[in-house]
Amino acid sequence: MKADSINISQILKGTTLKPMGEHYAVCWIKEKVKILEIDKRIYKNVSNSIFFIDPKYSMKIVKKDGVSAAGYILYLSKEILNDPLLNNLHINTVRLFNSGEIPLFKLSPGIEKRTQSILEMIDELLGSQLNHREDALLSLLNTFFIYCDGQCNIKTVITDTNAKTNIVYKFKNLVDKLVLEYHDVGHYARLLNISPKYLNECVKEILSVSSKHVIVEQLLMRSRHELKFSDKSIKEISFELGFSSPDYFSYFFKSHTGITPSVLRKL
Repeated sequence: MKADSINISQILKGTTLKPMGEHYAVCWIKEKVKILEIDKRIYKNVSNSIFFIDPKYSMKIVKKDGVSAAGYILYLSKEILNDPLLNNLHINTVRLFNSGEIPLFKLSPGIEKRTQSILEMIDELLGSQLNHREDALLSLLNTFFIYCDGQCNIKTVITDTNAKTNIVYKFKNLVDKLVLEYHDVGHYARLLNISPKYLNECVKEILSVSSKHVIVEQLLMRSRHELKFSDKSIKEISFELGFSSPDYFSYFFKSHTGITPSVLRKL
């Protein structure tokens, strides 16, 4: 791996520029920025999104006042993108760095913290002399791209103003905020002033899964986290997640994972 094959920098300055060059760029905007300009196109108030930028495009980021770090820019050479570990995921010039569009992913709630952790570890490794550093970097990039390309996230293009995309993104944000109280699709459809049928149609078109799947996915993610990383009892967890009883929580968890909550705790 060449010394300049991977570079990463935090978005710290009031104005950050990415000039045109030989490297592909992955730009993660965490905190809302005032202006994002890519290829002379200006977008305002962007947050919680990842952009995949071809070398031929320039980029300018204007940070909002009071924001210390707005995210990261990760620079990758073609050599790195063609590595077998990454190429098997089809993370390449055809899939994400297509010269005809600027792909972006609106990160699913819960994925943002994982994304930040991965990029911070990449930043730390690049400044170290640890043994097997290159293997670790490729492994982290592999994990990062898997999260980006997962069903959890909404893929679109920077010019997309599709109403269905906006509905799905609002739905996923509502699920993130309210899933401990509401497990039914109908409640979220009412909050969005649309029918459950149309909500499901939008979610299937954008994410290729059902609306119910999004809710179940969020419940399972939170269930696993609490079961593995907390000392709470299964009874406590079941009620905190909005289930009517521990027995129903166990039934739900086993029907979707194949194992009971108590078995997961022993793994």
